[in-house]
Amino acid sequence: MLQGKVVLVTGGARGIGLGIATSFLAAGAKVMIGDLGAGSDWTYNLSSKQDMEKVLKQYADLGDLDATELDVTSAESARNAVSATVQRFGGIDILVNNAGVVGSGPVETFSEQEWDRIFAVNTKGIFLMTQAALPELKKRPGACVVNTASIAGKKGHANMSAYCGSKFAAIGITQAMANEFARDGIRVNAICPGIVGTAMWLDHLMPTNVTDQAEKTENFEARMRKTIPLGRSQTTQDMGQAAVFLASSPNITGVSLTVAGGIEMN
Repeated sequence: MLQGKVVLVTGGARGIGLGIATSFLAAGAKVMIGDLGAGSDWTYNLSSKQDMEKVLKQYADLGDLDATELDVTSAESARNAVSATVQRFGGIDILVNNAGVVGSGPVETFSEQEWDRIFAVNTKGIFLMTQAALPELKKRPGACVVNTASIAGKKGHANMSAYCGSKFAAIGITQAMANEFARDGIRVNAICPGIVGTAMWLDHLMPTNVTDQAEKTENFEARMRKTIPLGRSQTTQDMGQAAVFLASSPNITGVSLTVAGGIEMN
């Protein structure tokens, strides 16, 4: 069903975005990755130009794959990424709004700058990218949008007001857009990842004094075996499979699908 479809994945150079990108490639789609390229001064490492180049080299054999620099908080950058995708592949069938950042801390001391950055990426980014891609999506039968929300968008947690707020908003935006775009035949859904062993979790949400990456990952996985009902952390491939499922399901729209091994049920 996805053979030959064109997919634009934001935040696709690593982590969940890369898992989504490779899953679409495996399903026969053509994929454009949009990511920062220049990196960013955040509380943990974001993608770099080297990450993008590495992905293009490593996964070239999977299918048609390309990359473009993208800052989802910029309307101009969003339009440029859409244009690059259309020029490379002839259109866009599926937009995956995956780019996101996390920040944590008590409300009392949380900075306005960090709050604004989280909402700019996690919510405004969905708006700007969808607005930029919409004219192209309207041209393609069966077009759809998949947003990456979070289980933190379904239940609030202490010291996570900005992140939870942005992800609750992402779910609300998903539902509103699903209603608005239904008349155009464009479906809009979201995936809500649980605990995935990406830099967001390993370096920020569950920091340790361990510096060896292999040991850090093993400690994380051991903790997840005890924490998650199905006995393991979620993988980027789990998220990719969920995104492919939603993109392949012609009568599903407005859904925020939890992929969390049972740690969050609703």
